[in-house]
Amino acid sequence: MAAMTIDLPPGKIILVNGASSAGKSALARRLQSVIAGPFWNYSIDHLRAGKIVPFERIDNGEFRWSELRGQFFEGFHRSLPAFALAGNNLIVEYIVETREWMDRLLELLEGLDVFFVGLHCALPELERREAARGDRRIGEARTDFETTHQLCSYDLELDSTSTPVDEMVGILLNAWNKRRAPCAFERMQARS
Repeated sequence: MAAMTIDLPPGKIILVNGASSAGKSALARRLQSVIAGPFWNYSIDHLRAGKIVPFERIDNGEFRWSELRGQFFEGFHRSLPAFALAGNNLIVEYIVETREWMDRLLELLEGLDVFFVGLHCALPELERREAARGDRRIGEARTDFETTHQLCSYDLELDSTSTPVDEMVGILLNAWNKRRAPCAFERMQARS
């Protein structure tokens, strides 16, 4: 049986970068429900919730996360262009933790339509949300707050500290519909 190929134009990517507990998931879910066309909401948290990674065995010490973490994130990074090049539109929730990760994304997503959104939130609110969630290691939000936005430039920046999700979605959709080249990714790629 011959392999079937699907010849579709590449999908578009809306990449939302922000600290843990900044509100990326709420923004992505709401955006997915109103944006024109089908968009997959994709994140590392979805992989975690789907029990794709053997975290129970990592947590009990059978496997060492420090030995698996690099290949996990490399796989996640490589999956983004794979989905997009297969014709899927993506809303990606992400935390750019290192310069190397940002550079890898710039490399892997070169030539794709990437709209890069920075989702900010004031540190006291991040820490309040982190504590209220109960499913995050305390201190992650502060670490992310101090690094993630220092590593990149954006097509759009939003602040979830006191801006309601629906208002942010409206701002994002307006900016998305008016986007022009060169996008933030193209500008960063030209500098690197």
